[in-house]
Order: sequence, then C-alpha cells, then structure tokens
Amino acid sequence: MSGIERKAVYTWDDLAGFDPARQLGRPGEYPFTRGIHPTMYRGRLWTMRQFSGFGTAEDTNRRYKFLLDHGQTGLSVAFDFPTLMGYDSDHPRAEGEVGKCGVAISSLADMEDLFRGIPLDRVSTSMTINGPAAMLFCFYVAAAEQQHVPIAKLQGTVQNDMLKEYMAQHAWVYPVEPALKIIVDMFEWCAQHAPLWNTISISGYHIREAGATAAQELAFTLANGFTYVERGLARGLDVDAFAPRLSFFWDIHNDLFEEIAKLRAARRIWARHMRERYGAKNPRSWMMRFHSQTAGVTLMAQQPQNNIVRVAYQALAAVLGGTQSLHTNSLDETLALPTEQAVQLALRTQQIIAHETGVPEVADPLGGSYYLEALTDQMEREAEALFAEIQSVGGVVKGIESGWFQRQIARSADRFQREVETGEGIIVGVNDFISEDDHPVEVLKISNDAEDTQRRRLARLRAERDNRLIAGRLDALRQAAEGDHNVIGPMLDCARAYATLYEIRHALEQVYGAYREPVFF
Repeated sequence: MSGIERKAVYTWDDLAGFDPARQLGRPGEYPFTRGIHPTMYRGRLWTMRQFSGFGTAEDTNRRYKFLLDHGQTGLSVAFDFPTLMGYDSDHPRAEGEVGKCGVAISSLADMEDLFRGIPLDRVSTSMTINGPAAMLFCFYVAAAEQQHVPIAKLQGTVQNDMLKEYMAQHAWVYPVEPALKIIVDMFEWCAQHAPLWNTISISGYHIREAGATAAQELAFTLANGFTYVERGLARGLDVDAFAPRLSFFWDIHNDLFEEIAKLRAARRIWARHMRERYGAKNPRSWMMRFHSQTAGVTLMAQQPQNNIVRVAYQALAAVLGGTQSLHTNSLDETLALPTEQAVQLALRTQQIIAHETGVPEVADPLGGSYYLEALTDQMEREAEALFAEIQSVGGVVKGIESGWFQRQIARSADRFQREVETGEGIIVGVNDFISEDDHPVEVLKISNDAEDTQRRRLARLRAERDNRLIAGRLDALRQAAEGDHNVIGPMLDCARAYATLYEIRHALEQVYGAYREPVFF
C-alpha cells in the first residue's frame, strides 16, 4: 500500500550487512525490534480495549459493563464531537451532534456517571481526546477521588497528541505553541502526582486514516514524538522522568507484512533515538509501548460482512507486531456506531486469536524471515529519509505551519483513490467482485434524547453548584496561564468544583487565543 516494490522471493542476499545482534536482538532487550517483553504474550496477553461511547454517560456506562462482562480487559472512551472540541452539550455549536458519535461529557457530573459502578483502581482507561485532553483528564481524576481512589494508582492513557491534529484530524482548540505548553504541563504534573498514567498517546492512527502511507505514518508519528521529548527537555525535565509514560497508537491496515514491519521498525527507531540522541538512561524510556486499532478507513459499506475478515487479518498483524493493547473495529462501523452484537463479534475476534490460534505462544514468531527483516529495514530507511525532509522544512511545527505535512498526506490519499478508481487497486465488493444482492445490516440509531437530557442536566448543575467558587477557580486558572505557570493543578480545582468543559476551555482561550488553520494549496 506504500508503493514499496516487492520481489517475488526473498533470500539471505536481501539482508546484506544485516547484524542480528544489533538490529534484531532478543525480545525484551534493546533495540526491542522483537517486542518489549522477554516472553511477550506468554506472560500477559495484550489488553483488549474496545473503543466505545454514545449518547449520555448512563448509556455508555451500560455498554462498558456489557463489554467487561464479555471479557474486555480495558476501557476506551469515545467522546462526541462537541466534547472533542471543548463545547458543552448545550452550547449552540453542539446542536444536533450531542451523543451522536461518542459520549457527551460536559462536567465532572457526567464523568461520575460514566464510571459509576466501575472501580477506577482496578480498570485501565484510555481516553481518545486531544484539544481539551487535559480537561477530561482532570474530570477523570476528580471522579476517581469521588471513589476514594488515590491519583497515584490511576492507570490509563489520554491521547493528548495535538501535533497530529494540526496535520490530520483537525480537532483543535488552541494555537500550536500554547497547546504544546499544556502537553508539557501534563508531563510535569503527572510525573509528580500520577506516575502510572500515560500522559500522551502519540498517534499515527489519524495520520494514516487521512490518507498517509505506512512509511509516512511511521515517520510523521515518530517525528511528533521526538518533538514532544524536545519540548519536555526544554522545560528542564529529566528525560527519564517523563519518557517512560509516553505511549503510541498505530493504525493497522490490510497489508499484513507491511503492518508488522512498521511496528517492528517503530520500536527499533524509537529505542535508538531515545538512547543515542536524547541520552535516556532508563531502559523503560527506550521501550515503545503502543495501542493498535484496526483501520476504520478500510471498512466498506458495500458487503459489510467482508469487514469481519478485514478486521481479523488486521488484528492478527497487530498481535504479530507486538501490540500492548488492541481495538478491533466492528463490521458496521462504516455505517454507524456499532451494535452490541457487532461489538461482541469484534471482541470475539481478539479472543479467538488469543486462545485458539497459538500465535501468542511465541514472541515475534516471524522474526528472522528474510522478507520481514528486509521490509522492516526498508521501513526504517524510509522513515529516516522522511526525518531528513522534515528537518529541511524547519521541523514539525514549521512543517505544520507551512502546510507541508498536510500536502504530503493529501497527495498520498489522492494517489490511493486514483488507484481504486482505475481498478489498479482492488477492494473486494467495491470495485471488483461486486454483488447485486448486497444486503444492508442493522445499525445502531442514536436519538436526540441525549441532547435534551444533557441540556436539563447542565441547567440543574449550574443552578445547584457554588457559582462564586467556580468564578474564583476559573480566575485562578486564567492567572496561571497568564503567568506561564503549570495549569493542570488549577484546572483540576475547576473540575472538582463542577466547572463545565466549555467554561474551562473559554478561560484558557481568553489567554491563549483560538487556532485558525491557514489555507493551503
């Protein structure tokens, strides 16, 4: 899919100069090409973390309990678009979108309902949110406090990766520099107070979904990761104080061997740069830990049952590539949020790989394959070449501001689409092997009740809370931002007092301003 030329057969001759000790090593040892744990899944299976959320917090709470009852081992929160953009459910710009593509969370009260009856000291939670990520993290911390769970015991991840938002997904709030400042504030605060929490999930997923190739996903994501490390060092933080809590998130597409090679190359590149370029001493700073998700963009509305097969092979690639957690998409997710039946089947896909295929019994079972090792090396070379290009345009931030990343991704997306339209690239059921009797599947429909419910809840919340306390804490947050202080502590105080998402967003927006994307051609 990346346009890499493939030979019909690979031999030892394709690994000229290959040094197994230096490039391959053993699982659990530098450079971690073969995985970050010595026994990999024999010691512990990957976390089965199905991404889910819809309607109100109560609606999603019921879905979480359903998933946990059916064997899911971690939670992953999908927020609706108003929440992703930092708007309360009753904000004019939220109209018609509340609870439609994720769960609506506007305050600590919603976060409390989302996890009611789910012990936050015994479950790992991932939250896929970026622009207002720190705010949702504060709601989560405050909800844990309501359960009497110490902050130091919280385990999970908040995505919090703004650089890829400017490149690909476009769910931003603040301009680039203030957004980076808040991210480093999270690094600093969590190193002191929440040592088990992953402060960022540096995401290639959305870069790939926007049309990037596997090599571009690899290079652009790692370049973003290096930028975050550099910003932490510039703050004066010890790299080994925050780097062990950096995590990654990869998109897993249809090209089985390319995806496995991408994940292996990613671990090796990260380990080398962290040790040799940034001087990290702690082996945990060298280890790339990552979540994977099967590729949403590969799901097709035509013959949707075919998506079950696509997801199964993608999930297998993620496991063979050594993922630490995995979400498998449901067959109907190209049409709507998944039904309970579809999400259960997606979870069963992981469980069959885990318990019936024998794949988890051996760490990096394809390691040493002439083809896979050659492809891993080629992925690494392509990434390093792209790093050089990124430096030539002035680095990641300059590349975003000039539109360089956006243009590279758009060109790759255009090239792929042309191949589909000309038939050069075959998608089963879409441009070949077409069936006239393509039967639609039942889809989950989200009513407008969530919006009405949220409006009433927010009105009641504002009437019952201590609004004088809220005003004082929002003012303290503004002053922290104006004084260039760490904003996470004051933000948490706002969350504890039941300030809403948009009230916190707006307080910082008064200092930082709002991002407006330049027009690129």
